[in-house]
Amino acid sequence: MVLVTAPKKACAVNPLKMSQPIGGAFAFMGLRGAMPLLHGPQGCTSFGLTLFVRHFKEPVPLQTTAMSEVTTVLGGYENVEQAILNIHNRAKPEIIGICSTGVTETNGDDVDAYIKLIREKHPQLAKLPLVYVSTPDFKDAFQDGWGKTVARMVEVLVEAPATGAERNPAQVNVLPGCHLTPGDLDELRIILEDFGLQPSFLPDLAGSLDGHIPDQFTPTTIGGIGIDDVARMGRAGWTIAIGAQMRRAAEAMQAKTGVPFRLFERLCGLIPNDDFIAFLSEISGRPVPSRYRRQRGQLVDAMLDAHFQIGGRRLAIGAEPDLLFDLSSMLHEMGAQVTAAVTTTQSAVLEQIKATEVQIGDLEDLEELARTRNCDLLITHSHGRQAAARLKIPFYRAGFPMFDRLGSGHQLSVGYRGTRDLIFDIANLVIADREENHAPTPDSWRNSTLPLRGGRRSSIDSTERSIA
Repeated sequence: MVLVTAPKKACAVNPLKMSQPIGGAFAFMGLRGAMPLLHGPQGCTSFGLTLFVRHFKEPVPLQTTAMSEVTTVLGGYENVEQAILNIHNRAKPEIIGICSTGVTETNGDDVDAYIKLIREKHPQLAKLPLVYVSTPDFKDAFQDGWGKTVARMVEVLVEAPATGAERNPAQVNVLPGCHLTPGDLDELRIILEDFGLQPSFLPDLAGSLDGHIPDQFTPTTIGGIGIDDVARMGRAGWTIAIGAQMRRAAEAMQAKTGVPFRLFERLCGLIPNDDFIAFLSEISGRPVPSRYRRQRGQLVDAMLDAHFQIGGRRLAIGAEPDLLFDLSSMLHEMGAQVTAAVTTTQSAVLEQIKATEVQIGDLEDLEELARTRNCDLLITHSHGRQAAARLKIPFYRAGFPMFDRLGSGHQLSVGYRGTRDLIFDIANLVIADREENHAPTPDSWRNSTLPLRGGRRSSIDSTERSIA
């Protein structure tokens, strides 16, 4: 069994984890017409907003209650009230999602009570959904904030079906983890629809942060799942949760509506996708479409082709627990060794990672482990690029944030096709590094000095000189 070790340092030197509040705000961005609101100082919101904009290269709606030193001490009711009124009057949102921060949590603001008082005082807010989630940033991490927020959405927005109400067996709820990109959600939607199913994603980042240009500007999210669609999720035949972080939301859905769920802890790799496709065939009553049989064959061939480059590699991976489990499991199945694994927060899924140790820490810990254990491939988000340069090893960017490359929102790793493309990307990275820094090539042979044989150069050298 893998050993999970807790941090012993007094501070994070080179942070790996992103905070819980921005994980919660990120989830609200998957709702149509939403305005995420961080209850805390302006700096908390500015930092998160910068990360989102640099990652997606898109305008991102995110507001703050702008707490000061005085209001933090005396209580933030007036700031919350003014923020909600300003957003309602100017942005006209369909929903406001409120996430706490460490400052307001430490003070003990009762935001649920604030919302009740604000509704009583301002009748015009009676029909505006206001969803509050407790997400202090002094504990937990990005995926915890996401998971808590989605569970809260289910508790507040999903309507329990009437007794005896008929369900739609073709309707399927999908609760994706934060480690899935908008591109991943688009791929899952195509797969589900090919089985004749009608998927409803909560949240649906593929509709709001997929990089499309709207017909006109809107200050709120420009796509995603609508509030009415969320309310109808209780009529579905099944709920599919992706990532261990989504178990809480799936259980909340089942407890409130009675919709059964199936949790897939990962969808990157051959066996997990075999299970996923078989499950879809079972609940839809349809045979597997021929395209997925062909895609499966392509993935198997890609695994065969790329295992020469990936097999035996010593990996250093730093990511949120679900992403760490997803990537490390697939690469382990390709023959790689996970020799350095660092994550951000506790999770039950860490016990399943194929490594001797998983450390909860930062990028400084990851770099040190990679150096002492002679790792030859580094995988983490963009903040790991300096470590990879110092270690002089190939670097594959995965996770959030990814701000020094384009197309992060369309990066694909789920399904047979996504796994195939991921394998090719990593294998090609290894090939490029070997050609540039390690293995001899025709060009390097031409410049090398081979040993003398009886006072004459080798036949290879003589041949090259004669050709030249």
